[in-house]
Amino acid sequence: MLHKVAVDIITIGDELLIGQIVDTNSAYIAKELAKNGFSTEHMYSVSDKKEAIIEAIQRSFSQVDIVLLTGGLGPTKDDITKTVLCEYFQTKLVFSQDVYDDVQELLSYRPNAMNGLNRQQAFVPQSCTVIRNKVGTAPIMWFEKNKKILVSMPGVPNEMKWAMEHAVMDKLKRFFQLPTILHQHIIVYGYPESVLADTLTDWENNLPNSISLAYLPSISHVKLRMSAIAEDATLLSIQMQKQVELLKTILGKAIIALEDKPLEELLSNWLIDNNLTLSVAESCTGGNIARLVTSISGSSAYFKGGVIAYANEIKEQVLAVSTHSLKEYGAVSQQVVEQMAKGVMQLTGSDVAIATSGIAGPSGGTENKPVGTVWVAVCNRHTVKSHCFSFGGIRERVIERASYAGIIMLKELIEYTSLK
Repeated sequence: MLHKVAVDIITIGDELLIGQIVDTNSAYIAKELAKNGFSTEHMYSVSDKKEAIIEAIQRSFSQVDIVLLTGGLGPTKDDITKTVLCEYFQTKLVFSQDVYDDVQELLSYRPNAMNGLNRQQAFVPQSCTVIRNKVGTAPIMWFEKNKKILVSMPGVPNEMKWAMEHAVMDKLKRFFQLPTILHQHIIVYGYPESVLADTLTDWENNLPNSISLAYLPSISHVKLRMSAIAEDATLLSIQMQKQVELLKTILGKAIIALEDKPLEELLSNWLIDNNLTLSVAESCTGGNIARLVTSISGSSAYFKGGVIAYANEIKEQVLAVSTHSLKEYGAVSQQVVEQMAKGVMQLTGSDVAIATSGIAGPSGGTENKPVGTVWVAVCNRHTVKSHCFSFGGIRERVIERASYAGIIMLKELIEYTSLK
């Protein structure tokens, strides 16, 4: 019977504890571990102090099979991880010609960079296995003790990612016999978490004992995560797929995707798959939809551009919104937002468009149009669809929810058009 291989992640650095740097390393490592069948048990951030580091390692080794460290491997005096590991593993620092050569090569384009401090990077604990770092000066160090593993990696995110992708993960998988850990994500739109849980009560109560369920709510949607551990990967996959099919019969079109990706990345896939280009006309969202779209690498293939039409004169002069509609119905109206969508599509020559106009707050609301009222429109060359939302009174949430509402509405328009 295979058991789960438990891992702790320890990030080292005072800058993490004072909020100067956000710990993105732990999230990345945990995600990679989960994909490969490992189970992350704890994440710790500790200071650049010997006692704190040793205490964290001892605590982790008393509970898990693997400890992954990041940070504290720079050439300056405050980076003490190597000397602390020497003390913990009762070894000493020795010079590594391989590491020295790598550092020299990495710094060869920088005159006078190979000083005494950088030379110190070539000293490594004698009892460790060195994994050569091809993208930085800090060595990656692999320790084994009582059939348990500690790996020390640089804290610089791109160096840590290189280490995980090119060496550490493969080496860990060869060392341990792993069970199959399967995660199935389901993105659901249009259900508050409590309503979704109530809707799925019977389905959840009848899940096989081998499958656990988690609700992961965000401002715009709820992500369901089914997880299971088993030796038989094929049987596990069949069980998961059966539950997904049952979910489809319950939730229907509320299921947006069956993968763990942000909505802006899913939008990229929808546009590319349908060979469509996009433009946006934003009032209350202030360019946030454009920001989301262009956050995805390769978005230039499908994103034409956008107009932030905050003032009415920009809506009129740039997007060809009629003066009559603005006076008769107001900027926050179905008539205006639909004209905005058509206008930006005509202006940029895109195939589809998203437009928003609303009252993000905290001021500006009226009795008929309170704060949080947002009209969203999507269109293509033949169809325009719009909807009025009430997103509450917190400005940041109104902007984010309106942005994602536009993305979901565009998905529905793309699907509607493809079925005609």
